[in-house]
Amino acid sequence: MADRMNRPEILAPVGDTERLDAALLYGADAVYLAGKQFGMRAAPSNFELSELTAAVQKAHAAGTKVYVTVNILPRNRDLPLLPDYLSSLQDIGVDALILADLGAMSLARRYAPKLEQHVSTQMGVVNYESAHVLHEMGAKRVVLARELSLDEVAEICAKKPRDLEIECFVHGAMCMGFSGRCLLSTYLTGRDSNHGECAQSCRWKYRVIEETRPDAIYGVEQDENGTFFFNAKDLNMLPHVADLAQAGVSSFKIEGRAKAPYYVAVTTNAYRQAVDAYVRSGYSADYRPEQWLVEELDTISHRPYGTGFYYGQPEQHPSSNSYIRSWQIAAVVTDYRDGRLHLQQRNRFCVGDTLSVLMPNDKPFDLTVTEMTDGEGLPIEAAPHPTMAVSLPFSHSLPLGTILRRKV
Repeated sequence: MADRMNRPEILAPVGDTERLDAALLYGADAVYLAGKQFGMRAAPSNFELSELTAAVQKAHAAGTKVYVTVNILPRNRDLPLLPDYLSSLQDIGVDALILADLGAMSLARRYAPKLEQHVSTQMGVVNYESAHVLHEMGAKRVVLARELSLDEVAEICAKKPRDLEIECFVHGAMCMGFSGRCLLSTYLTGRDSNHGECAQSCRWKYRVIEETRPDAIYGVEQDENGTFFFNAKDLNMLPHVADLAQAGVSSFKIEGRAKAPYYVAVTTNAYRQAVDAYVRSGYSADYRPEQWLVEELDTISHRPYGTGFYYGQPEQHPSSNSYIRSWQIAAVVTDYRDGRLHLQQRNRFCVGDTLSVLMPNDKPFDLTVTEMTDGEGLPIEAAPHPTMAVSLPFSHSLPLGTILRRKV
């Protein structure tokens, strides 16, 4: 019962400084990110050590924790480089390491003993006995495997050591490999998914050949586009945050370090508001977010949504790998003075357009562009140039970094 009365942490993904700023503005309790090595996402720009230092300082000034992923499955060649890196992370003051390997955990105990150890979902923890063993080895938190049902999560939470925290994914892309341990990308492309280089081979189209008919290629398909039979729907547990909290989950993890700053802003904001409303409800098991908040997650680029394994067999999307994209950032607030909002343009917008203002921890509202000027103060009808400076008349200031968006 005590676990059910705790406010779950909102843990946001960060791939670079711009995404960090979005996570901080829109209410993340903690962020997870990576240096240039040893992280399971090679696609984001990630952080040099000097950038990591600045990121930690900025996050801590905002009251936000920083967890660094050291969650590749290291080969022998990787081990000599780990001690100095782990020591450096401790020196710059990160709050925790996310680890996926027993050897890396052992090295972390020796070279970064002050840092919390969070066991990555890559470790594939699916039972409470494993959680106990990892706790005995020094783990402060376990990120459970994504293949668990809500009942299984609740049983682990009920039978775990009292001071062991449980983290679960609540939003984002789902991997067809067991807790991410997939060799499909390595086999087909030579890109090692367990070293952060996944080619997402599970998203490709496939056909089958029957052994005795090598010249006959059969489409496993509903239509001419084929069937993406490895391809899971994106996870979306916003309508069910109360179920997860009641199960005893202490941290809600949003997937997406390679996603855009707009994705980070919207998802962080939505889960922040939902969790806060759940707490205001008195931790009611019957709490459900307002419909407008659920609809916020439709404004980001996503595959069709599902609830993963939490309520039974995972839902697959059988006919496409395409994303649903209906909104884009128009501009970001950089200043307010003399009755005008000053913005940096991100995508073209024009006089007469109605923009939606994505407010931190509040309901969005519409703003119609009645007139605007460029960075020199000259009237313009459109903002067509990337990152150009523009200003609009407005009655009051907005937080720096606030996103203005438009439907496309």
